[in-house]
Amino acid sequence: MFKIALCQIKVEDDFEKNIDKAYKKINEASNKGAKIVALGEMFNCPYSGKYFSKYAEEENNSKTLDMLRNVSREKGIYIIGGSIPEKEEGSIYNTSYAINPDGEIIAKHRKIHLFDVDIENGIRFCESDYLTKGENITVFDTEHLRIGICICYDIRFPELIRKMTLMGAKLIFVPAAFNMTTGPAHWNILFRTRALDNQIYIAGISPARDYEGVYTAYGHSLVVNPWGEIIAQADEGETIIYADIDINYIEKIRKELPLLKHRRIEIY
Repeated sequence: MFKIALCQIKVEDDFEKNIDKAYKKINEASNKGAKIVALGEMFNCPYSGKYFSKYAEEENNSKTLDMLRNVSREKGIYIIGGSIPEKEEGSIYNTSYAINPDGEIIAKHRKIHLFDVDIENGIRFCESDYLTKGENITVFDTEHLRIGICICYDIRFPELIRKMTLMGAKLIFVPAAFNMTTGPAHWNILFRTRALDNQIYIAGISPARDYEGVYTAYGHSLVVNPWGEIIAQADEGETIIYADIDINYIEKIRKELPLLKHRRIEIY
């Protein structure tokens, strides 16, 4: 059993302030015993197309990654670096980095599914106007267990989460900035369903809500266990939530209700 922490941070139009706030939250979470600390989607950048290019960094020249790598070494923890706008060869990606306790990048996930929606009386947003799709599923090993990362809209595609599970992921982190239309309607349902269908732990990490910002996130970061129960959840404000991940509990649930073994892959 080990502890994870999700840092729900209010993002501002101030790069240095966002980075500093994330650094302080990571330190606080580590000091309270978290072995893996996760941040939200676009934690260093306002979630708006006009800011993505302004805040974008290249992997080998990134103040954000320097901070994440330094604090992971300082505290001896794993960090799931939410997501940031990553620039490479003229393209901008919505990218999450995983950092190990030695400060090494051990995985990166570029958001596979871009959020292009036009909801009547709700939000209209087209990430594809600003961002490029990722092409790879992201699963990697740690000393604790195998972990997966996907980003926000990725969670809506059950095939992806099932594939990650079949690749061995037993804990999936999902930095996600759901809005005030989709959040109240779908946030809890999606995370609970993906967890119980695959009998895994799954964590959704949102920015804190800011009614005066360029984007109003739903908040309510959460951790769901393999039985589909929410075992930790935030409200809408800045906070850190914690949850214990019990590897034996995953195996217990899969033994008692062997969904994955009962799949009829010869039929579907």
